[in-house]
Amino acid sequence: MINGLRISTALALVLVASCGAGDPAERIDTKDRAAIEAIVRDYILKHPEIIPEAINGMQARDVSKLLSSNRSEIETAFPGAVAGNPKGDVTLVEFFDYACPYCRAGHADVRKLIADDPKLRVVYRDFPVLSEASGEAAMAALSAASQGKYLAFHDRMFETPGKVDRERTIAVVRASGLNEVRTAKDLTSPALKAEIAKNLDLGRALGLTGTPTYIVGDRILSGAVGYAKLAEAIAAARAAKAA
Repeated sequence: MINGLRISTALALVLVASCGAGDPAERIDTKDRAAIEAIVRDYILKHPEIIPEAINGMQARDVSKLLSSNRSEIETAFPGAVAGNPKGDVTLVEFFDYACPYCRAGHADVRKLIADDPKLRVVYRDFPVLSEASGEAAMAALSAASQGKYLAFHDRMFETPGKVDRERTIAVVRASGLNEVRTAKDLTSPALKAEIAKNLDLGRALGLTGTPTYIVGDRILSGAVGYAKLAEAIAAARAAKAA
């Protein structure tokens, strides 16, 4: 539970600070402080909706700072694991798991965004957290990227029905025209394992709790939020760059 007294104290100091220069604590004696806190506390009790608004504002600032400090790592794609315009003005990053039904639901939205927005760049980050089989599929996807066929594999994995397991992954490898011998070798590649580990570490650093998670501009969107919300976030990121 949020401590109402602490919030009222903080708001009171902010209110007083807005009245003039200097340290608010130096300009408020004990009696005045108590009176101001009582007024602000009463206001909060009558208008509790300002609490989530204030918290959301603080969280938004924290997210923006977190994303800004990790921007390069977030938006630098594994070679080949990228779609859309390579020189696009806005980058949409998707953390996903092939075994995630919500990622499957959101796949068509991302493909439509790419088709509709010629200035959009999409970075795919394999984030296998659901099963050993999804981890193996992620390794096969990175092998496909190194063979220049990431999208062929990626699209088929989401567009082919059935549970994600080794048999299905192998079938998609064949259908995507990958070199099966090379892909089999890549499934144990230390370099590709390191890439997966990097994605998982990055996701934890960003506080991601599930898939799909999309990052665009200063926003993190969790879940299959739909085409409209993704398009709105892209437009906001583009507008912020132009400002």
